[in-house]
Amino acid sequence: QVQLVESGGGLVQAGGSLRLSCVASGRAFGAYAVGWFRQAPGKEREFVSSISWSAALIDYAYSVKDRFTVTRDNAKNTVFLQMKDLRPEDTAIYYCAARFGPSREVSEYSYWGQGTQVTVSS
Repeated sequence: QVQLVESGGGLVQAGGSLRLSCVASGRAFGAYAVGWFRQAPGKEREFVSSISWSAALIDYAYSVKDRFTVTRDNAKNTVFLQMKDLRPEDTAIYYCAARFGPSREVSEYSYWGQGTQVTVSS
């Protein structure tokens, strides 16, 4: 069992930056891949980024590539999502999720955090 807690969201102007954190508790977190997803009002939850347990495999959605960077610190059971050059269309609730092996599919993740709100004003 893995419990995930996101933090770092907030209100930022377009062009600004935020760093989200996903802290895990539970056994063997270092063995899990972590995905970041987001859900805007009235829209489906969508893939943002994923990172394998060793960070050897990293993936980004096209819409955030070159603006977002995912990293992890297994010693601290934490995964980060550094977001820069934020745009109003990045406004959403951001979730981290964990599973064995990275994936872009929402349905394939077993464990989810509660989410953190990111709002980008124009």
